[in-house]
Amino acid sequence: MSSTSATLTFHGGAGTVTGSKYLLTVGDRRLLLDCGLFQGLKPLRERNWQPPAFDPRQITAVVLSHAHLDHCGYLPLLVRHGFRGQIYCTAATEDLVRIVLLDSAHLQEEEAQLANREGFSRHTPALPLYTTDDVYAALRLVVARPYDQPFGIGQEFRVTLRRAGHILGSATIEVSFGQGPTRLVFSGDLGRPSQPILRDPEAVPEADVLLLESTYGDRVHPPNAADGLARVIHEAVGRGGALIVPAFAIGRTQHLLWLLRELEDQGRIPSLPVFIDSPMARQVDTLYEQHHEEHDAGTRELLKQHRDPLATDRLKIVATPQESAALNRMTGPMIIISASGMATGGRVLNHLQARLPDPHTTVLLVGFQAMGTRGRALQEGATEVKIHGEQVPVQARIESLDGLSAHADRDEILAWLGGLRRPPRRTFLVHGEPKPAQALADAIRQRLGWTVDVAQDAQTVRLDEL
Repeated sequence: MSSTSATLTFHGGAGTVTGSKYLLTVGDRRLLLDCGLFQGLKPLRERNWQPPAFDPRQITAVVLSHAHLDHCGYLPLLVRHGFRGQIYCTAATEDLVRIVLLDSAHLQEEEAQLANREGFSRHTPALPLYTTDDVYAALRLVVARPYDQPFGIGQEFRVTLRRAGHILGSATIEVSFGQGPTRLVFSGDLGRPSQPILRDPEAVPEADVLLLESTYGDRVHPPNAADGLARVIHEAVGRGGALIVPAFAIGRTQHLLWLLRELEDQGRIPSLPVFIDSPMARQVDTLYEQHHEEHDAGTRELLKQHRDPLATDRLKIVATPQESAALNRMTGPMIIISASGMATGGRVLNHLQARLPDPHTTVLLVGFQAMGTRGRALQEGATEVKIHGEQVPVQARIESLDGLSAHADRDEILAWLGGLRRPPRRTFLVHGEPKPAQALADAIRQRLGWTVDVAQDAQTVRLDEL
């Protein structure tokens, strides 16, 4: 390894799937990989309100892997606390970050206003975590960089972004520094090969130190999510009620729309009203269609035929809060796709509050549900959940469909590791709860013989001693 004094500290995304923040210090220069919000359990969420464990004024720059809130959502607070460097990411991530952060601030402002009006907050007055003004201050610092073209950050760091295939614009991050040089690679959230819309994850040739996500490190995804989705839809139609799908506006909603369109084209499901009740989601759909550099062959072919890859026969975009509220007065089979994906906020809460007590309703959970979220509670069989200060009984049928995940599973992660020309000197597993992270560590040791550790929160590693 290089003789350059270098450390790595895990300030989030270690022992949990949220709050991704990894601080690389080389001499007196500091590079922050990701800058995410904590989500899920209350002790984690409360960390968002605490002063950061490092001085943002001393951070040279931030490099983002992608635009999900648990990877970028802390940026407005970082800037509020004094960060004035630049924020590097891909072009598609730059576009998505603007949408995601403004939506996040808007939802927090709305939630604070509602809490003050209804009196269900313990704080007086209830305040948003950050405001739209904080977001605009952060957005002024964002700089886009292309895939596969190394760029410098000062004299200390050389960075390369490669396709991660997780969501639009997602990237693995390689940082070279010191004599040698030393190569640190962060996988970000790894996508899955042969999935629709986006190109597959790219191999990374070398890494001395590897930070590897482990969200699904203890399982293998079912082989055909379309079959499971078709089954759930037919059963929901049989119950005669709404199918509510909490889904992240970035990535998951687009994947769902692709599959619904494909199932309709094949005649495998009836043509139902499909309501996209997420102001962010339609903006994101447009970006997915505009960023041609991200598209796989199937998407390019549909666009060449002047077909919308993300439009079902009876797709309706819900524009206003009034239109959203009106959905809950409608009866009969329909599909409502609304954020957030773990039911932690957003318009989906209104639909769950209105329809969970109805046994004709089906709720389909289509992604990872972190501990402490309403989605996790529903998945584990909760008989009631708290929404907007009210305990709501759960009479609806709750379904889960893992095969729609945009995260690589254990075997897909191991296959991606096979692209490295030599084993890293040290591999740290991040972005996973303890059980899947430990399971992946065991699998890597047994199958590859690598030195691997599960990263610990607040742990500092001396990279020059590895």
